[in-house]
Amino acid sequence: MKDVILFATVLAPIITALVEVGKRTITFPKNYVPLFSLVIGLVVGAAATPFTDFGLILRLWAGGLAGLSATGLFELALNKREGITKEDL
Repeated sequence: MKDVILFATVLAPIITALVEVGKRTITFPKNYVPLFSLVIGLVVGAAATPFTDFGLILRLWAGGLAGLSATGLFELALNKREGITKEDL
């Protein structure tokens, strides 16, 4: 489990950057940002095959944890955010 958390720590800045790019280029409601981050984390975790010898399930766990930590798990449960991501509409 320690290796999965270490791998999630490595993935978190990459996922944060990808989520920020997504927020600036795609228009979607702000309250879906944590879900978007989770999905990006799962995709990046699954695609990280050449960089680790973990099985698919462990990479998905690491990607999911990194995706949720990229936006903050508390936002998913506690914050109700209104509006859309692209402000210049």
